[in-house]
Amino acid sequence: MMQATTSSDILRVGIVSVSDRASQGVYADQGIPALQAWLARAVSTPLQTVTRLIQDDAAEISAALIELVDSERCHLVLTTGGTGPARRDVTPEATQAVATRDMPGFGEQMRQISLQFVPTAILSRQVAVLREIEGHAALIINLPGQPKAISETLEGLKREDGSVVVSGIFAAVPYCIDLIGGPYIETHDAVVKGFRPKSARRQA
Repeated sequence: MMQATTSSDILRVGIVSVSDRASQGVYADQGIPALQAWLARAVSTPLQTVTRLIQDDAAEISAALIELVDSERCHLVLTTGGTGPARRDVTPEATQAVATRDMPGFGEQMRQISLQFVPTAILSRQVAVLREIEGHAALIINLPGQPKAISETLEGLKREDGSVVVSGIFAAVPYCIDLIGGPYIETHDAVVKGFRPKSARRQA
């Protein structure tokens, strides 16, 4: 008999696309649909997404992150855009402003992945943090702005036979969500294989 899915089993993912022009309707946003499509391919766990399209404004970005974690109770929040060195790129600062703890390994790995493709990866300032409030916690990760770079960062770099050259950052996300009290996330291994120590794996 199959066990029913409860609300506590559902992964809630906040997606924030940061773009002055897309938020003003100058062109169609690409970040939100790219992330929703990638999550649909990669994650086998039931999930819900909550989206926000906002301008490059630190206060607005911080407010959106707080709302998604504190009110919407997202377990994972992914931002896209606003992480370069330009003056309007303030997503990392807005993210750190709402953090309770830093998770520097994610940013280090994102740059390591991107350096396999472009030398300008060293200009990216993506960060990841935890936001913890009473009874709830979320992982917030800044991602690049381009759909191709989003997929490369999340999945990593693979050889033609499917073997991994550089691990994508999403491989570490399921176990991180475990550790902060979120739902048990499972992935489609052909896209990205989530890693857990044996002691943390559930029986199939």
